[in-house]
Amino acid sequence: MFIDIATVEVQAGNGGDGMVAYRREKYVPLGGPAGGDGGKGGSVIFFVDEGLRTLMDFRYQRHLRAKHGEKGRPKNQHGANASDLMVKVPPGTLVRDAATGKPIADLTRSGQSAVIARGGRGGRGNVRFATAKNKAPDMAERGEPGEYKTVQLELKLIADVGLVGFPSVGKSTLLSVLSEAKPKVAAYPFTTLTPNLGVVMVDDDPGKTFVLADLPGLIEGAHEGLGLGLAFLRHASRTKVIAHVIDMAAVEGRDPLRDYEIILEELRAYDEELLRKPSIILANKMDDPEANLHLERFCVAYPDMRVLPISALTRTGLNETVYQMYDMVEKAIKEVPVDDVDAVVQVKIEDREIHFEIVRDDETYVVMSEELDRLVHATNFTQYDAVKRFQRILRRSGVDDALRAYGAQNGDQIRISDMEFDFVD
Repeated sequence: MFIDIATVEVQAGNGGDGMVAYRREKYVPLGGPAGGDGGKGGSVIFFVDEGLRTLMDFRYQRHLRAKHGEKGRPKNQHGANASDLMVKVPPGTLVRDAATGKPIADLTRSGQSAVIARGGRGGRGNVRFATAKNKAPDMAERGEPGEYKTVQLELKLIADVGLVGFPSVGKSTLLSVLSEAKPKVAAYPFTTLTPNLGVVMVDDDPGKTFVLADLPGLIEGAHEGLGLGLAFLRHASRTKVIAHVIDMAAVEGRDPLRDYEIILEELRAYDEELLRKPSIILANKMDDPEANLHLERFCVAYPDMRVLPISALTRTGLNETVYQMYDMVEKAIKEVPVDDVDAVVQVKIEDREIHFEIVRDDETYVVMSEELDRLVHATNFTQYDAVKRFQRILRRSGVDDALRAYGAQNGDQIRISDMEFDFVD
């Protein structure tokens, strides 16, 4: 079974809580702070494994959870960081946020990896909060929660050349004679239910090869999900070169011109980028007596297209086809831009720019802010020094002034994340 779409839940580990502890040392207040930081939660990381060809594993494993970081320890000992959860995916896997549809990662190359859900930062122990004014702080941060996401995995087959065309035009036969692949071949629609791959060698030179894919046949209305259309179109979008296989024998009253126009329209409706890919026309079944007439009509209608007359059955014209495909693939590879990699920088809560919005919920003022939600989670409100720090951050970030401007008065209820408190002016 070929599985090319899967939905999974990913949960990164929470950071460990920082610790409040003191050591025994003469002439030092309370012996001096000695609470260590919590460990970082494990992240969920997807990486490419060339040995995989489908998303079958995710059909049975739909929940991926990394471990939590350890809590900080006495004597200024750092809690252990949790190991990351490494998840294998096949090359060509596109990861999207299931809620928004926004792409998260496009994993195409061997060894390529991406952090899908980032582990929570460990909370800082009370050693980190010692100052000249407060040499023995009675506070520590709680660890940040790990990211949680529901993601959709979409496998887009990676091939250098994709054979595109209606069912029964000879794509599978062509793949079988150009490579060592052994796809099922028969004269009825939808013989090819899943993509088949084969490696084509040029002039028996192991250093000159390309990957050829026989993609599932499509029908009119494929972009709307009819037939096997979406499976075909998804994989066609990943190939470097599109080879249109046209049945020039026009069996069963088919019209090669009309077939080609329908295919172009389906490509355009799904993604116009497909029409910008390098393409070639393989005029198949030229062993049929009527094929030359249809080929002449086709060349008159599309004089600028590169058309190669071939017969997969008699193996006519296949050497020229292999040379043309290889040259087009090599040219396409040279034109692919190199992706830039952005560095990830972690900062303290105090150093983050805090964005917030204030709304009214009946008698309660609600402060909506991702940064403040994290601050609430990291703050232990049973610790006096932690509460003072929380209030100080609210003042510095402008939340207090914004609440006053919005009309908040003494005693009004304020809610940030799941915490409610009274406003004091």
